[in-house]
Amino acid sequence: MPLDRPLIRYPARVPLHREPMGIVASAVTARRNVLELIPEIATRQPMVSGKTGKRWHMVMDPEALCQVLKDRVADYPKSLVTRLILEPAIGSSMFVAEGAHWRWQRLAAAPAFAQRHVEALAPVMTAAAEASVRRLAASGAVVDVFAETVAATFEVISDVTFSGDEGFDRDAVHQAIDAYIAGTARISVLDILGLPGWIPRPGRLFSGGDLRRMKRVADEAISARARSGPRPIPDLLDLLRAGEDPETHRRMTPAELRDNLLTFIVAGHETTALTLAWALYLLAFDPQVQDRAAIEAGSILGDRAATVADLPHLTYIRQVVEEALRLYPPAAFLSRTARIHDTLGGREVRPGDTIMLPIYALHRHHMLWEDPDRFDPDRFAPGAVRDRFAFLPFGAGPRICIGASFAMQEAIIILATLVARFRFELTARQPQPRMILTLRPQGGVWLKVTERS
Repeated sequence: MPLDRPLIRYPARVPLHREPMGIVASAVTARRNVLELIPEIATRQPMVSGKTGKRWHMVMDPEALCQVLKDRVADYPKSLVTRLILEPAIGSSMFVAEGAHWRWQRLAAAPAFAQRHVEALAPVMTAAAEASVRRLAASGAVVDVFAETVAATFEVISDVTFSGDEGFDRDAVHQAIDAYIAGTARISVLDILGLPGWIPRPGRLFSGGDLRRMKRVADEAISARARSGPRPIPDLLDLLRAGEDPETHRRMTPAELRDNLLTFIVAGHETTALTLAWALYLLAFDPQVQDRAAIEAGSILGDRAATVADLPHLTYIRQVVEEALRLYPPAAFLSRTARIHDTLGGREVRPGDTIMLPIYALHRHHMLWEDPDRFDPDRFAPGAVRDRFAFLPFGAGPRICIGASFAMQEAIIILATLVARFRFELTARQPQPRMILTLRPQGGVWLKVTERS
């Protein structure tokens, strides 16, 4: 290496393994950090296959991913492990359901996430950004910005879901979600072995109290809304109550409403909070990128918070969000189960094989991205060309995240507001990417936060 060439520094990465792992090592690793199951070679090969208890294939090839997620989605349903982890919390909501049961729920919920409704909810996001500014201005110099983004996004999702419902115990739901993710949303050695779902997973036997409380709070809020009627400006609960399958005119039962609302609450605040926390970490990591983002946001916003009308002008802020989603996708590891004999990427797939979609490896793949571990928002500059199935923070195909536009709108509004007002700097406490259910920063994201002059 020439002496005048600077060393390239990369933001925090997951240590991918280079040696094969057995069943016990895989189970221990998965409970610590699911992403450490990914072999380093998965960032350089289109597919990696093996057998650990049962046959599996990691798919990073965009053409094969299109086959799994779009062209033959019915042949690759969500895996047993996914259902075992999520069904106790969110039942048979559209995130977990398959086939006709998924389809009618998706059709019934789709109008609630139409662009006009998402934009109508933007004032809640602006208010949350303003509240976040106040909290950061009053805090000490060093702040866990992940805790702050969690507070801001939970404020948004609870307001747009149960607006004006004073009886809705937000703290109870928030605490139950955190307890469930921390205590039970982990892979078991029985999952690694591919044993049937009727065999109890010991680690998930003790989550009943938190889940029952969370569901009871949601049920009470739904019952109260049924008695009081819709709000003058409909919130997500009103929109879902009014939604129906356009073919059968079927509407969601109270239990289906609850499960889908809890899905949106869990996904709607956790994933956006993570995106914002990682984006702030990356901006602190690269002060030049942060200055560019701050100049754009400051020139558009001045001293006010961002609104939905500002979004078309916050192009670089959007690029930062998208690059944060590339490097640290909240849903960084997905899995499916093959129902049929098939061929993916030239390899035989048998019924029952586990199809792993390591989005973390896809987004850092050396065949798809130049210098993939580097933080570079210009990858997403207007006009940039990439394969549609090389960037999947929200999935793709018919099961693409229904709240993708909601999440992007919220992230851009809050990030632009914060970056225009504050400077963020790294501290000695560096976050470590760790995935249990989502890709979280272990230990938080502790940054020095100072107001811009």
